[in-house]
Amino acid sequence: MKVILITQARMGSSRLPGKVLMKIEGRSLLEMHIQRATKAQNVNKIIVATSDKQGDHEICQEAQRLKVTCFRGSEDDVLDRFYQAAKSEKPDYVVRLTADCPLIDPLVIDAVVESAIDQDLDYCMNSLQEWFPDGQDTEVFKFAALERAWKEAKVGSEREHVTPYIYNNSIEKGGDFKVGSYDIEENLNHIRMTVDEKEDFEAIETLVGSLGVNKGWREYTDFIIANPDLFSNQRIIRNEGYLKSLENDKSGEH
Repeated sequence: MKVILITQARMGSSRLPGKVLMKIEGRSLLEMHIQRATKAQNVNKIIVATSDKQGDHEICQEAQRLKVTCFRGSEDDVLDRFYQAAKSEKPDYVVRLTADCPLIDPLVIDAVVESAIDQDLDYCMNSLQEWFPDGQDTEVFKFAALERAWKEAKVGSEREHVTPYIYNNSIEKGGDFKVGSYDIEENLNHIRMTVDEKEDFEAIETLVGSLGVNKGWREYTDFIIANPDLFSNQRIIRNEGYLKSLENDKSGEH
């Protein structure tokens, strides 16, 4: 099985512009993210997928410094960006991450990949039930499923967020994609270690300053739970970007 990992990154975040290149102890968030993802044993190659906007040239420069491939494509049609980044690699499976999750756990990546392959799933995620902390979201899907989504998805949110078309056409929803979930037994949905706002960045600074950059997701989670006064970002709504896209679908703003 050939498995490639594509992580999306861009400078133009509306809430915290340039966030993935912001530094903690001399390392950009993108560098932390890539270095942790590189430890995943079930991944053959990592690609940073950014937009073709001039401002995202810095993303490619950072990717090249980190010795990973950088692909540039559509800023808004992220499904097309992912498909174009993946197709020349001819992978069996694609892992999707977002670079604003600097403390992504390589063991989680490996577990979701194994779950997808072992069950012959078209799509597997650890966020269907959303019990993992925000910032550990990992999606794995067959390249064939990605290609079909690329050809068939029409709705704005399905183009902007890559995988909703596959999930929305799962067997459980009346379609034919075989979808599964990799879950944990405890609901830690309220724990946040992704970066969308300044408070999120400060939270990652606190985690890295206290525990370093090589701990597992559970150790970071336990530290947040034990020190709630240090993490004001825990009040921020999860998946706010996707929820906004769904609202745009309804209003026709895409």
